Amino acid sequence: MILARAGWRHHLRHPWQGALAILGVALGVAVVVAVELANASSERAFTRSAEALAGEATHRITAGTAGLDEALYTELRRSGIRPATPVVEGHVSGPDGPLRVLGIDPWAEAGVRDAVAGAARAVDAGAWLERDDLVVLFREDAARLGVTDGDTVAVEIGGRSHRLEVAAVAEAPDRLTAEGLRDTVVVDVATAQELLGRVGRLDRIDLVIPGGVAGEARLARIQELLPNAAVISEAQEGAAALDEMTAAFRLNLTAFSLLALLVGALLIYNAISFSVVQRRALIGRLRALGVGRGQVFRSVVAEGAALGALGTLVGLPLGYLLADGLLELVTRTITDLYFVLNVREVALAPSALFMAAALGLLAAAVAAAAPAWEAASVAPRTALDRASLEGRARRWVRPLAGGGLLLALLGIGLLWGGTGGLVVGFGGVFALLVGAALMVPWAVGVLAGALAGPAGWMLGAPGRMAARGVGAGLSRSGVAAVALVVAVTAVIGVSVMIDSFRGSLAAWLDSTLSADVYVSAPSRTGESPPTLPPQLRERLAAVAGVESVATSRQLRVPSEYGEIQLRAFDHGPIGDAGMAYKAQAPSAWTRFRDGEGAYITEPFAAHHGLKLGDRMVVRTPSGERVLPVLAVVYDYTTSQGAVFVARSFYDAHWEDEAIDGLAVHAGPGVDPDALIAALREAAGEQADLLTFRSDAEIRRLSLDVFDRTFAVTRVLQLLAAIVAAAGVFGALLALSLERSSEVAVLRALGLTPAQVWTLELARTGLLGVFAGLLAIGPGLALALALTDVINQRAFGWSLQFQADPLLLGQAVALATVAALLAGLYPAYRAARVPPGEAMREDG
Repeated sequence: MILARAGWRHHLRHPWQGALAILGVALGVAVVVAVELANASSERAFTRSAEALAGEATHRITAGTAGLDEALYTELRRSGIRPATPVVEGHVSGPDGPLRVLGIDPWAEAGVRDAVAGAARAVDAGAWLERDDLVVLFREDAARLGVTDGDTVAVEIGGRSHRLEVAAVAEAPDRLTAEGLRDTVVVDVATAQELLGRVGRLDRIDLVIPGGVAGEARLARIQELLPNAAVISEAQEGAAALDEMTAAFRLNLTAFSLLALLVGALLIYNAISFSVVQRRALIGRLRALGVGRGQVFRSVVAEGAALGALGTLVGLPLGYLLADGLLELVTRTITDLYFVLNVREVALAPSALFMAAALGLLAAAVAAAAPAWEAASVAPRTALDRASLEGRARRWVRPLAGGGLLLALLGIGLLWGGTGGLVVGFGGVFALLVGAALMVPWAVGVLAGALAGPAGWMLGAPGRMAARGVGAGLSRSGVAAVALVVAVTAVIGVSVMIDSFRGSLAAWLDSTLSADVYVSAPSRTGESPPTLPPQLRERLAAVAGVESVATSRQLRVPSEYGEIQLRAFDHGPIGDAGMAYKAQAPSAWTRFRDGEGAYITEPFAAHHGLKLGDRMVVRTPSGERVLPVLAVVYDYTTSQGAVFVARSFYDAHWEDEAIDGLAVHAGPGVDPDALIAALREAAGEQADLLTFRSDAEIRRLSLDVFDRTFAVTRVLQLLAAIVAAAGVFGALLALSLERSSEVAVLRALGLTPAQVWTLELARTGLLGVFAGLLAIGPGLALALALTDVINQRAFGWSLQFQADPLLLGQAVALATVAALLAGLYPAYRAARVPPGEAMREDG
């Protein structure tokens, strides 16, 4: 009880220490909460949407993005396969963001999606047959858009504008369904086909099939009716595949958030350590009076846990506020890379809040354990001897550094010693970081001793004293350096990883953008690109200055690996220009051009364990086809990977002459801007519905998407640095308080306030320089782990490691400036306190 009262009185007399520790934990917890809530909100929105769109359907028939012939639905109905309902689904641009178009058969929805069936019944049956511009909105969307029955909604798709009339405003049966059908407009299937450019095609047919013998018989009957390219699967499989796409992305964000919490735990360690040192004499006297080691240990751990609890209480609401901004970045990244996701609000997830709170309390308790053990192990007779503390600290730095080295080696083993999953990889990253952190105090002592001479030469006696002071106060300055090293390590590691990724992407774009102008129709991520007018290729090929025009077709098709992205190319006379090979079989291009096999992208090979010579089965309208892998190519357009086939192979097995991309190769000396103008003129009235982009513009737009993608990572990186800066400030302030008697003696011996100011800032600056220099090694190791291991396991991409020396110099400068800024007030305070006051014992 006495210990507890003494501890809290101490924190009340030194509010800055406790406040900064609370702030550090609060920021760490807030980052974890924000990331988890953003992840949970996006995952919940996707899950609610998938459940509402599936309804009671147990199975679905699909044929990739090429779709199904609508005649199949008619045949199923005639064969008595019910409930069965056709679906045409896509996205259009609405007044305030993307809207999902859900095209259904109003008379077949009952028993599959009752909420949608109810909405469709709000419109007269004759109106559905007579009109092709009617939509039904749900109440929440109608209120947001400010429309009601009879009003019109302006939408745009593929460069075309349409006005849809609101035939009815429907009420969702419950809150969960309303959430899942948010931003959805219900239309007749024929209207959706016309609007989305899929006349005569269906995206899928949803079915409700009972279990047992009757269900198995019905499945067998359906299989007999399916065309070769179609497959029937359980309804939840499609949603699970899409959710799996973003799993690695969400795990990456969680790992970065835990880094901020790790730095926050160091602040608790700092605060409790300084608190123990400042009460060392009191603890010694209480031990002499009979207070046991266990009582001391429990009391100090309780202090840390209490500070952690206060930080957690502050961090939880702060995290909720931060999640709102982070959610927008997460949603935008998912939309850019995977599929359209529209999340309008942060969803409170109790599990995320509980996890963040538990981590905050656990981190605080663990961080307080070391200073608690130190306090409990103090012998009463040495409690007043500061030198004994530093002696113990110096004896411990070598064993700690040795343990840190072993831990770092364990991390390296986890990262590069096997083929563990992503979680094992992140375990290796954290082992590497913690191991490096344990080596910091020893390294600071070595650097302080080595730089004492040069510091004295540059700054005179204050410089030499500053360097020696950093080494002499290693028990405290080392901890401050650890907090800064961890933060700067994260800055270096993430920045180098992003630069390496960006450099790899830029180099890949330079090698694959072999054409001068690329022509396509606007499309959304995750959806099949709109097809181009049939005669467009011939028109553009006839333009003066055009040497050749290559075509492409991109769609998703069924395979033994589920739906895969298939790209069909007709490169014509340019051969394999634009193919960035990682590995290729002999005569790969000749065999590919003749339709004897496929190329696969590096991520596809990584995700499915494929290599040269392996065979894969692809479903086509003419039956299953076995394709040997002729080459593995670099590709950064999708983390799920893709399969390339020659157009000749595609034409032989798909009843589809459509193209969705043109690559125009110009002759020597032709200006791209002039060529684009001529191409637009040749396209005629269709030019306004197409995009004409030069290779330089494609490169710029691709890098813009990349920068948007990593915006969320940079935000998390900044937050971790802020947490560390708070920790350094707290550590330096506490060091200043602890050295007040020492400074007073120096003042009494004749040191001027200006010299004290120089001395304190020199100590701080050296600490920042040491931290910056010591962060370079682990920072580069972290960057190599992220580029070579984490990225490969998460997404399957190979990256060229690129470490810019300027970036490393900036990191050292950042650490130095951060330390100097954090040391301004402590230096000011030390220079201003009168010697007599400072020499009085701090009660």
